[in-house]
Amino acid sequence: MNLFHRYSAVLGLFLTASLFALSSVYAGDQPASGDALEIEITKRGLGKQVVISQGAKEWFMLIDVTPENSVVLRQEKDRDQYLVDESETHDRPMTQGEVDAAIADYVNSVKTRTKKP
Repeated sequence: MNLFHRYSAVLGLFLTASLFALSSVYAGDQPASGDALEIEITKRGLGKQVVISQGAKEWFMLIDVTPENSVVLRQEKDRDQYLVDESETHDRPMTQGEVDAAIADYVNSVKTRTKKP
């Protein structure tokens, strides 16, 4: 198993555990559907993660930056069903400005998609 596959496997286990922990934290006090979004942005090493929740829906983005590359993970969940689960790997480290812009774009995208018509 090469380094990328090991890294991906470890990162996958971390994300699964993180999402399980986050879902149990939010399960007790979910806002009603249509309420304001709850947004939590956390710095993770050189990268960041954002968890956005609204009722039973949850959006998650993690940007993991190493000296060699950057991995961007996006997930969207409605209750226990994953609607989006994707990742991309960039062959260079993202700058802090790129990380901040990607997180801001993701938050704005979720806000736009959840607005009532």
